[in-house]
Amino acid sequence: MFELDHDLAQEIVDRTMAILPYNVNVMDSQGLILGSGEPERINTRHEGAQLVLANGRVVEIDGQTAKHLKGVQPGINLPLMHDQRLIGVLGITGEPQLLRTYAELVRMTAEMLVSHRHQQAEQQWRRQRCDDLLALLLAESGDSPRLVDEAQQLGLKPHLSRTPYLFELGAGASAQDLGAWLAARYPDSWCVSSAQFSLLWCRPAGLPVDNPKLLEKLAGHGWQIQRVAVGGQADGLAGLRRCYRRVGDLLAYGRDILPHTQVLTLNRYRLPVMLWRHRNDDALDELLNPLRKVLAKDGNGQLLATLRSWCEHDGQSQACADALGIHRNSLRYRMERIAELSGVDPLTLDGMLALYLGVQLLPQDLSE
Repeated sequence: MFELDHDLAQEIVDRTMAILPYNVNVMDSQGLILGSGEPERINTRHEGAQLVLANGRVVEIDGQTAKHLKGVQPGINLPLMHDQRLIGVLGITGEPQLLRTYAELVRMTAEMLVSHRHQQAEQQWRRQRCDDLLALLLAESGDSPRLVDEAQQLGLKPHLSRTPYLFELGAGASAQDLGAWLAARYPDSWCVSSAQFSLLWCRPAGLPVDNPKLLEKLAGHGWQIQRVAVGGQADGLAGLRRCYRRVGDLLAYGRDILPHTQVLTLNRYRLPVMLWRHRNDDALDELLNPLRKVLAKDGNGQLLATLRSWCEHDGQSQACADALGIHRNSLRYRMERIAELSGVDPLTLDGMLALYLGVQLLPQDLSE
């Protein structure tokens, strides 16, 4: 239920007195002065307002009547209404016959300000409730029928298929502002900020997005995007929660292994990220042993660069040689050297897979 407060009452007073040459008071539903052109009267009782509240009608008080009332000066006191409910009183000081021509206009203006403030409060509550609901829906217990039903009522469309993007922002960038920008341009988006420089954006899967162009637009608006992890299409809340965890791991993987890569997609890095999550397991440590043997003898990083290129070009010799700027014979020699040092043959599927997985878990900076 909406109630007048000191700030709104004083705003009504200030706006009205900027036009009228008379003092204005605004009282609450108990007759207490909340805002006034005479600051010393704030928080005192106004008997004229109490008459209005008791009778629900305009009360005019002339100079003679004012002498018999406590804390009252001559003037007109009008009921302030909101949603057909009496919420306070507007008082204008002066002789009533001089005030009648514009008293109703002043009341209408005051009630418009009250209505506007109420709408702002409603919108703020709705935004906050939506933010709280989204956080709950993305939590492990987010399948509660009550939460899903409330989300549906608020227009959040919880059953819509979505694609999650997890943004890591640079210092000074506002996740809240970025979320508002995305939500305004992509209808039915969910935007949740769990940390100061982090934003989860779940866009409807049916909305096509060109990721490079999107990042270009964001940069043009001044948002510094350190990196963004892009998931796949998630169907239903359970699928979205799983994908949210995946893009969280993907973003951490990018920060640790590929610090210079701005856009990371789950489709591209799903397997490396899965292994990276278990990077401290003994079994994974054994998987890296063949690659460690190569690195131990690779003083200038040439073999690692060759192996990275070999993996990036899917073992295509000519494409790999061209990318490295060397002859195919030189490439063959290097691959033989890698096989000799690692003990696995990168020309076989098993050998290439073992070395590929090892390469994906090496920080990018090691090859530079």
